[in-house]
Amino acid sequence: MFAITNPSLSAINSAAKALIGGALVGIPTETVYGLAADAENETAVARIYSVKGRPQDHPVIVHIGSMYQLNKWAINIPDYALKLAREYWPGPMTLILERSELAKDFITGGQETVGLRVPAHVTTLALLEEFHKLGGNGIAAPSANRFGAVSPTNAEAVQSEIGEFLDESRDLIIEGGQSLVGVESTIIDCTGEIPSILRPGAISEEMITATTSLISKVNTKSEIRVSGSLDQHYSPKAKISLGGKVSVGDGFIALKVFDTPEGAVRLASPETLEDFARTLYAALREGDKRGINRIVVMPPDGYGLAIAIRDRLARAAR
Repeated sequence: MFAITNPSLSAINSAAKALIGGALVGIPTETVYGLAADAENETAVARIYSVKGRPQDHPVIVHIGSMYQLNKWAINIPDYALKLAREYWPGPMTLILERSELAKDFITGGQETVGLRVPAHVTTLALLEEFHKLGGNGIAAPSANRFGAVSPTNAEAVQSEIGEFLDESRDLIIEGGQSLVGVESTIIDCTGEIPSILRPGAISEEMITATTSLISKVNTKSEIRVSGSLDQHYSPKAKISLGGKVSVGDGFIALKVFDTPEGAVRLASPETLEDFARTLYAALREGDKRGINRIVVMPPDGYGLAIAIRDRLARAAR
């Protein structure tokens, strides 16, 4: 079983050195856990793709320690993107910008854009600070799961999902507790005159509009390839059904106000939208762990985070 490292200062320093040396590190963030590599090391990034089974043209997000490092990775940054960065970083938001020369094809999937984010997790921010001290400029860190599978929201899930594909002599998984948001970051295209949401998340249309005074909408028809944009994604082994009749032995996920149908296996009873997002992926993994063949989920109504939850469920159900 692949070892999980506690986030001591010495361990964070060792992890930063490992990244500089070309190793992979499973890292905690407030959204989900990521699989990190030095974003300038083509060989290391290629290992991310290999471990995940990820298509080569699927770009990865670069994590940086501060918005003041944006200019290293991006050019022609619009004012509204800077407003968003000041308001929501560190936080669950990825900005798509025109790439600089530092962002190579092996990061961008051959596109002229790059995704950038400052994560809001004390351990990973400390890791980024140490990494920058050692000369690193950013870490590539897609979710630490096999491609298309359910994203991990704790270190044990990373270990279970990809531990067998990592190198115990050099790679690491850092413990950082349960991810507080639980669904991946909002991805915002900032290459046009107005911001456009390519993947919904905790940063909503209303929040973007309030910050930028520009109307923002979800755009599922963009030609820009981004993480989590395939029709089928975030899928457990079990079949996902959105609503409908619940049979004996089915898993069941719904807000606490919904009673558990007779004979169903209750996997999660969140009280709020925030709880729903935080517990969703762990509940789906628990269903697989129990060998449940079908999980019925009652998607939450509403806007904001509810849109992101419904987006992930719709992709998982396909």
